[in-house]
Amino acid sequence: ADMIGSPDLVICLDSGAGDYKRFWTTTSLRGLIGGTLRVDVLTEGVHSGSASGYVPSSFRVTRQLLSRLENIDTGEVLLDELKTDIPDYRIQETKKYVSILGNEVVEEFPWDAHMEPSTDDKVEGILRRTWRPALSIVGADGLPPSDNAGNVLRPYTQLQLSMRIPPMVDPKKAQDALEKALVENPPYNARITVHFEEAAAGWNAPETEKWLSDAMNNASETYFKESSCSLGEGGTIPFMAMLGEQFPRAQFVITGVLGPGSNAHGPNEFLHVPYAKKLTACVSSILNDFPQ
Repeated sequence: ADMIGSPDLVICLDSGAGDYKRFWTTTSLRGLIGGTLRVDVLTEGVHSGSASGYVPSSFRVTRQLLSRLENIDTGEVLLDELKTDIPDYRIQETKKYVSILGNEVVEEFPWDAHMEPSTDDKVEGILRRTWRPALSIVGADGLPPSDNAGNVLRPYTQLQLSMRIPPMVDPKKAQDALEKALVENPPYNARITVHFEEAAAGWNAPETEKWLSDAMNNASETYFKESSCSLGEGGTIPFMAMLGEQFPRAQFVITGVLGPGSNAHGPNEFLHVPYAKKLTACVSSILNDFPQ
């Protein structure tokens, strides 16, 4: 800390872009609570013809517990500790983002067949993936592969949970609320075991100073012939919350090359090389415009 001092500008190159036509900066990130939920109902598997209907299914008990966390019909997370009031300026920012990209905010995902998003309102859809909590089940244990499954009532079900939490939500309080909802009053007195990884906080950028706004616009217009734009991201960059807390007077340029089709952390991860080159030039331009 003594060596770094109190920086005026922090640049992070680990974020995304709404398209490849302009310079984008990220103004908010969600946090993350990850962990496992395990439900045990038997000490060993038994014939489903003998036990099912009398012995509660561990999968059904798991579903009951998950219904404490989210509305099964809408996906809305029900726990108040995992929610925040969205600042109006972020809502206006989202409206601008949607006005620029239009239907691209829907088409960026590889939808199957006739699958539809959770809402037809594009602004609300972006807010749902940037400023609202959301639960994903990213792994499972205790279930055999379908082609090996027998008529057995399984003794347990274990799921890997990934709960995204909004910026400005306290991750410790959110995690405590999550654990309480899962373990209190277990259905049929089933054994419920929850293990959490270290929770990560989200981040909301400070107000952008005029010099930086002008510098980003200048860079974007120079190399893309378009004005710069900002957006919220639904993912997590854990150290951003730490940097924001440690350097409260700093300005932040959070940007990156994770645009449409990049599929970060997924199959066929993709880098748009021409965009990466222009982005590099934009960062150099912003540094050149830094006030002395």
